Amino acid sequence: MIDIPTITTDRLTLRAPLPEDVPAFAAFYASDAAQFVGGPMTEAETWRYLCQVIGHWSMRGYGRWIVTLRDDNAPIGLVGLHNPLDWPEAEVGWYIWSGTGQGYAVEAGKAARAHAYDTLGWTTVVSMIATGNDASIGVAKSMGAQREDDYQHPVYGAMGVYRHPGPGGVA
Repeated sequence: MIDIPTITTDRLTLRAPLPEDVPAFAAFYASDAAQFVGGPMTEAETWRYLCQVIGHWSMRGYGRWIVTLRDDNAPIGLVGLHNPLDWPEAEVGWYIWSGTGQGYAVEAGKAARAHAYDTLGWTTVVSMIATGNDASIGVAKSMGAQREDDYQHPVYGAMGVYRHPGPGGVA
């Protein structure tokens, strides 16, 4: 097993996924809010997907974290680094399902991006965002990302490629 690091920000904790996160994760994936990230899914499909999230850490040495508020271990989202074989390059991505509109995706996304740059030594990262996902586009732009290209994913369809500023260009 790989040791998944814990990251804390002013308001959030990014931590390893746990079995008790499945109900909240499944509720998100059963809702319309998951339309841009592969949903809807059944609880069993969501469980398998969360296992893939954990497996990404073993296969790549990095991955996505469950996001919680610092004073509460209840999951409110999934944020982190992602690079499956059918992705054009590594990305930082986010899903926040509780407490939306409070800047949690930007805060957690910046923490994940800083981990990519400061810990992993990356020099670039993108966010792959489904066409029509205006909220996620807003998060990317708030993080300083610029629309760079289009990508047609074989399963998820049309996506925009948003390039983040490199390590020297982030505030």
